[in-house]
Amino acid sequence: MENMRKKWMSFALVGALAVSSLGLVVGDAQAKKPNQSANNNGKVKNVIMLVMDGSSDDLSTLARWYKGEDLALDSILTGGVKTYSAESAITDSAPAATALATGNKANTGNVGVLPSLVTTPGVEQVANEDIHKPVANVLEGAKLDGKATGIVSSSEIQHATPAGFSAHVVKRSNYDDIAEQQVYQNMDVVLGGGYNSLNEKRKDGENLLEVIDNKGYDYVTNRNELLSTDSEKIWGSFAPSALAYDVDRQTTKPEEPTLAEMTEKAINTLSQDKDGFFLMVEGSKIDWAAHANDPIGMISDFLAFDDAVSKALEFAEKDKNTLVIALTDHGNSGITIGNHNTNSNYDTTPVFAYIDPLKEATMTLEGALSLLKEDQSNLVEVAGLYGLTNLTDKEKAALESSEKLSATMVQLLAERANIGFTTGGHTGEDVFLYSYGPSKPTGLVDNTDIAHTMAKAMGFDLDKLSNEIFVNAEQSFKEAGYTTKIDTTDAANPVFIAENKNKIVTIPENKNIVIVENKNNNKVETHEFKTVTVFNDKQFFISEEMFKRAK
Repeated sequence: MENMRKKWMSFALVGALAVSSLGLVVGDAQAKKPNQSANNNGKVKNVIMLVMDGSSDDLSTLARWYKGEDLALDSILTGGVKTYSAESAITDSAPAATALATGNKANTGNVGVLPSLVTTPGVEQVANEDIHKPVANVLEGAKLDGKATGIVSSSEIQHATPAGFSAHVVKRSNYDDIAEQQVYQNMDVVLGGGYNSLNEKRKDGENLLEVIDNKGYDYVTNRNELLSTDSEKIWGSFAPSALAYDVDRQTTKPEEPTLAEMTEKAINTLSQDKDGFFLMVEGSKIDWAAHANDPIGMISDFLAFDDAVSKALEFAEKDKNTLVIALTDHGNSGITIGNHNTNSNYDTTPVFAYIDPLKEATMTLEGALSLLKEDQSNLVEVAGLYGLTNLTDKEKAALESSEKLSATMVQLLAERANIGFTTGGHTGEDVFLYSYGPSKPTGLVDNTDIAHTMAKAMGFDLDKLSNEIFVNAEQSFKEAGYTTKIDTTDAANPVFIAENKNKIVTIPENKNIVIVENKNNNKVETHEFKTVTVFNDKQFFISEEMFKRAK
């Protein structure tokens, strides 16, 4: 323990000699900064977007002290991001993802659709006429531009952030529709959890695993299969829901890949496309740990995310034509280095007083509690896994009498480590912006600006694209002389039907197909497209191409 204290005292001394508000040890960070491409205004070939869900600026500092050296992120810090949603100063992950992916503010729970109300700082909320109309995201734009596309997530891929880059639903909890849209989006690489939303237990009766197989994916379910495949299309489903926390993996789920491994595999696969690629990577469970006020889970998966950023930067530095953007979608937990213990001695409390207690933990709260016996006979051992070693009589009594053991454990560890938390929910502060490569954003920007920056860098306009790939099906077909209806006989599988004297056009929700029956010869044709159909519970939206081909 004494050697560790000396290490942190030495590290603190170096930091004190050269510290800035933008990062620790400025001289070293600048020296390690990757070479930036000189092409700052041209169209980029590749875009890698990395989102550390629910992280906070204090967490980046804490993780750096915990690691004992600079982060990969430190070398590409370029500004800040405003995170507010259409209705609140504090955003939910769904509207945050919608803003980052489509360039539009959204309401809580909305994924890839317009809000009912729009708020601008200093301006009253105003009603939106196009409520819940789907809007194009940057992945769809990249795909239509001929680029390979992919999403990677340490949660289920149907979760809010990956969904924001690949689907359009009114409610983020609608995993069935999200999963179906993702499958029919025909992305090239999809890696993460979420097996439960793909199998035959779905409400609509579809087995999306069969569709994945028919679409030519190599479907992989563990780390070895992922690393050994050389397929151009990979669908990796490594857990029923979310993957394990990084620090827990070797103990609880050694067969799962790390976020860095998934990121590297995705980049290596997608980069084979001569037209370039778009990749979204999410470090998901920083947010989950933050909700639980678990600093071990937060640090664990923040550093795992930083490793993934390293893989992206390694590729981008060699490629010279790749834009890399990394950020958090919102703060969470209000974590602070310092709490009531340091009210009067914050300026003399050494670094090891915060870090040493955290270093005692070998598992996250989730991982440790997963090993707790039903009769809690191994409670002391489980507490030790979470860093609560050498329990005092007071700590042991608190654990044994606890009505909510998870809350008591995080409180005790935070007390030991002098860590503070203000909430178990999201927070509304501006967050750091990290970027590298041509056309990189800098300064203080809105989260909606990020989407437009990526789209412009790839050479398309998101607003124009939205009007092309999402037109009102009823309105379009009626203007062309058809009668229309939405058939909800099977509530889990709504279809749009348009009919005139010569044709019957059937369009199922969430898919990329249109079925056309010719009444004159009873011939039925199925046409496949590059975009998916969206039903927002009131209206069907299809692409202009779908409409022109079908009518």
